[in-house]
Amino acid sequence: MELKTKLEATEGKQEILISRVFELPLELLFKAYVEPDLVEQWMGTKVLKLENKKHGSWRFETTDPKGHVHGFNGTIHEFEPNQKITRTFEMENTPFPVQLEFLTFKKLTDQTSQLSMHIIYKSIEDRDRMLELPFAQGISLAHNRLEQILTKLI
Repeated sequence: MELKTKLEATEGKQEILISRVFELPLELLFKAYVEPDLVEQWMGTKVLKLENKKHGSWRFETTDPKGHVHGFNGTIHEFEPNQKITRTFEMENTPFPVQLEFLTFKKLTDQTSQLSMHIIYKSIEDRDRMLELPFAQGISLAHNRLEQILTKLI
């Protein structure tokens, strides 16, 4: 089955480009990334902090099936409602260094919108290690949940 979320990882570059067209109005798609209760629903994580502003910070926790708690955190560098979020992303207690994420939200029609993510890693090796994980499938499944949950709000 083809994944709706498209992932592009060019050999020899330290970045991943991700894009997805959603059957959701732009404002609703953006809310999915900034309202803690919505983030918790589609990401399956606990939102401990989410300061949606320039120089704001965020922190999430996820518990795996074995009961281990995994933390994720970062800083928001740019925040323009319904347009873009620039942030760092760190998986705590892992060998992965902090990555930089540029999220861009675009209205296509009144009922469709697009999310583009440009993720930059410290090195090509770090990017390649991330791609060894079930990264593409995971983000696509999360985006599928996002669309399912938010479609009910239309």
